[in-house]
Amino acid sequence: MAAAAVVPLLAYGAVSVMSVRDGAQQAVIQGNQEVARRVGEQIEAYVTGSIRIIGAVAADMERTSLTVWQQELILRNYATRFGEFAYLTLLDDIGKTIASSRIDSADAELPGAGSVEIEGALISPFSRDDDLLPTADVAIRLPPGSNAGWLVGRLQLEELWRTVDSIRVGTAGYALVVTDEGQLLAHGNPKSKSLVARRENLNDHPVVDALRHEEGRRSVAAVQYWDGNEWMLGVGARLPILGWRVVVEQPTREAFAISTRLQTQLFIAITVALFAMLLVGSLWGRRFIEPILVLTRGTRELALGKLDTRVTVETSDELGQLGTAFNTMADRLVELQEDVRKKERHAMFGRIAIGLVHDLSHPIQNVGNGCKLMLKMWDDPEYRESFRRTIERELAQIKRVLDDLRNVAKPMPVERFPIDLNKSVGELVESMQTTAENAGIAMACELVPEPLFVEGDLFALNRIYRNLITNAVQATPPRGRVLVRTLKQNANAIIEVADTGCGIPADRLESIFDDFVTTKRRGLGLGLAISKKVVEQLGGTISVTSQVGVGSTFTVQFPLTSARPSQIAAG
Repeated sequence: MAAAAVVPLLAYGAVSVMSVRDGAQQAVIQGNQEVARRVGEQIEAYVTGSIRIIGAVAADMERTSLTVWQQELILRNYATRFGEFAYLTLLDDIGKTIASSRIDSADAELPGAGSVEIEGALISPFSRDDDLLPTADVAIRLPPGSNAGWLVGRLQLEELWRTVDSIRVGTAGYALVVTDEGQLLAHGNPKSKSLVARRENLNDHPVVDALRHEEGRRSVAAVQYWDGNEWMLGVGARLPILGWRVVVEQPTREAFAISTRLQTQLFIAITVALFAMLLVGSLWGRRFIEPILVLTRGTRELALGKLDTRVTVETSDELGQLGTAFNTMADRLVELQEDVRKKERHAMFGRIAIGLVHDLSHPIQNVGNGCKLMLKMWDDPEYRESFRRTIERELAQIKRVLDDLRNVAKPMPVERFPIDLNKSVGELVESMQTTAENAGIAMACELVPEPLFVEGDLFALNRIYRNLITNAVQATPPRGRVLVRTLKQNANAIIEVADTGCGIPADRLESIFDDFVTTKRRGLGLGLAISKKVVEQLGGTISVTSQVGVGSTFTVQFPLTSARPSQIAAG
């Protein structure tokens, strides 16, 4: 819900910020371009107006009745009246001076290579005179029939400098004028006047270069560039008659100040609106989501077994009904759990009772029968000795059953000292050969040739072997086979007890080591559970693989030790 509300607002805000920024910047660029275009029009009007003045002078010179002194008087009057002309000179067809406004006798020259025709007059490329003023020679051909061939004037555009210096864009924006060849004629920035004195060529200027590539398509261009100190916005306009370029430069920090301020204000407004929406949405969403969170926490705690968990949903809508249903379900689960516990206790007590009857009835019966015979044969020394052995054997069996029950709740402590598994396994197998033979089962023992020393308790280990071998013998029918063997694998000693019995179903394998679980018809089912606890006490592992109708294999694994009994004794 938060994403659905925030993402559109952020998208709209981003589009709005970019639109405002782009629109404001485009307005600034267009404004500066308009300034450059108007400056260019003023400069062209100023230059072409000066050329027209020469045309007016040439018209006065067309009268053939004028004497030389009259021509010089007219030329001097025009040169004095219009300060743009350093001099005006009348030449014949071969370039010899006829009359001039100049006091000296220096000859004027016609415009040479690179001259262009503007308003019917030839104008040479602009250069700078000794005063660094933009200067060019202008010549107009007099019509045939007059006594002269050309009217030549030296044009000095001092007013161009004043026009360019008067251009200000903001507080740090200036204008500059560049000829078609790239020569800098005028610069409005006082710090850059030295570029004019050095006759700097600005063909590589980003705006001049952009205008050169835009010719024939557009007469204006706008470029943002780094001038070595800061980012600048440069716009330019091309003068169509003169071919010059007028460039207006302004730092982007000043040019886009309004754009930046609007962008910042809009960003702040969007941020405030976003936080306000999140605050309102959080308050409203908390009221809506809190019941769901309460139900989620209650469900999680219930899954962890905390059946006393209840939820409080103070709403009357569907969520409130769901909370009531949850509490009802929890109450019902408590009742069901208690019922299951009762049934499990009954079943457990039943299994324990059946196992105790099975495991204790035979020893108790033997003791009872022996006591009855003892009443009759108490004076027979041989029978009294037999009676003593019977009582000791059966009491040992009863004690073993009681020890198993006690070890389920509290495992017996074990002592650790180096034991050779090969020796302990071989001795126990040998002691149980008679039991296997009486059951009609062949029992074999395969031991690795080298000793396998582990840290363990001999009594505890014998109890593990006895439980596993006894189970294997009981699960194997007559003429079957039980194999007990030891292995060495990396740094571990392994004991395997394999039989050819009925096997264990796959669905019973996971619980075969649990307390009171047995695959036999009778018994407490504590042998494997106790064996597993003892193995884990000694730092080992026990596992089983089985296939129904083929047999089972129990594997016990212990880490080998480098200690030896002699080392322990020496210590």
